Amino acid sequence: MAPPVKSGPRFDNMINVPKVRVIDDEGENLGVMFTREAIEQANEKGLNLVEVSPNADPPVCKYLDVGKFRYEAQKKANLARKTQKTQDIKEVKMRPNIDTHDYDVKMRNVTKFIEHGDKVKITLRFRGREMAHQHLGMDLLKKVQEDVAEVAKVEAFPRLEGRQMLMVLAPK
Repeated sequence: MAPPVKSGPRFDNMINVPKVRVIDDEGENLGVMFTREAIEQANEKGLNLVEVSPNADPPVCKYLDVGKFRYEAQKKANLARKTQKTQDIKEVKMRPNIDTHDYDVKMRNVTKFIEHGDKVKITLRFRGREMAHQHLGMDLLKKVQEDVAEVAKVEAFPRLEGRQMLMVLAPK
């Protein structure tokens, strides 16, 4: 059975290369030295030899406290996750024979959503005999497209799916 895989940087005896470039705890470059010698020097200072850049040739290692290093890395990752903005898809539903005031209210919502950085899916639902007048729906979606042209671009052009016509707008 294989030993459990450790996450995070390799340190001390996990480093399995003969020579490493060493940087001490003040950030000074000590040059290339044997791994065993570097581990002993780190232990004398009460620190660990931590592999900072494993892909370099030779790998770059630093005298650090491993627990503190992991804690700082986790804190940085949590902060990055907290500040990232997820893009939602908001939906605005309309009918082909929508009134002008209702249309204006819907368009205010569409521009508000786009200014917040979200995508907007416009759904146009046809009922009964309205299916015979799909051109009215297409004209309405073209009008929407023109009204938001300065703040949004069309990501998915109008297409018919069953009894509804869909169009997706994304912020420019």
